[in-house]
Amino acid sequence: MIDNQIKSLLLALSNSKKISAIDLIQGAWGGYGQLLRISVIGGNINSLIIKQIDTPQPDQHPKGWNTNRSHQRKLTSYQVESHWYQHYGQFHQQKSCYIPRHLFSDKKKDQQLLVLEDLREQGFPIVKAHCSLAEAKTCITWLAQFHLLHMHRAPLGLWETGSYWHLATRPDELENLQDSPLKAAANHIDQILSACPYQTLIHGDAKLANFCFSEDGKQVAAVDFQYVGQGCGMKDLILFISSAVKPEHCKQQAPLLVDHYFKALKQAAENSAVDAEQLENAWRPLYAIAWADFQRFVKGWSPDHWKINDYTESLTQQALGEIDALLNNAT
Repeated sequence: MIDNQIKSLLLALSNSKKISAIDLIQGAWGGYGQLLRISVIGGNINSLIIKQIDTPQPDQHPKGWNTNRSHQRKLTSYQVESHWYQHYGQFHQQKSCYIPRHLFSDKKKDQQLLVLEDLREQGFPIVKAHCSLAEAKTCITWLAQFHLLHMHRAPLGLWETGSYWHLATRPDELENLQDSPLKAAANHIDQILSACPYQTLIHGDAKLANFCFSEDGKQVAAVDFQYVGQGCGMKDLILFISSAVKPEHCKQQAPLLVDHYFKALKQAAENSAVDAEQLENAWRPLYAIAWADFQRFVKGWSPDHWKINDYTESLTQQALGEIDALLNNAT
């Protein structure tokens, strides 16, 4: 899975004598490479993580979007992620908003390598496919702290606009969208989100699978920063809820999670210059707008996707009814 040169590098980085195991954690999306855990002995750590990306374009795509535009977006995302860990990791060494520490990165003609500390070593060993309401709130607290930490920070070396579904990067999916009212409103929705006050950095792919939990489930760290960039925090919030709450439970649980997000944001802002009340007044009305923005992508990308459901459709219709008023506020 890895050559001798990389093995020597990993031993030097970990100050270890021997690699005892190489375990595949998962393949990279779309067949672009793999995520590996390297176990070592004789050093001061037990393991580290490498993300090994093969940059030639794969022959197939899981959803059929094997285009040059898709390929170039992926390559940019891996460059952004490497830049993020190298230049923004310094802001994230507190356990309340933790990300893995960058150890090494390298880019060659046909491969990109990223070496990170293993979050299992830092007390975050668990990745969940499903979570309780309390565990969902733990992730949302992390997001609130993340957004407050990076409020008004310029996205230097990152995506100008964060999230993997950003309109400007998804013209093919927009062309494929059959929902005519949503298609007609796509640019207005994007404009509202991009022009709202209190722009911050957003994770861009804040799904449940990208959070690693502590044993007691009361703390998390986050990974996978391929689509980090500037934006409205509601985009991260709706993406997380879409991944962590079953559609049939969203009507009951989502309002609780939105309230928790703003409570956590207020707590994070206590010792900052950010006016939490003004921030909430600017962002809370954009919850449905952020959902509609995501639905514009999903309905064009995979029209039969399970994330298209009664809850998301009702919020999209709500957003379409609010666009004119929100546009007036944004201009």
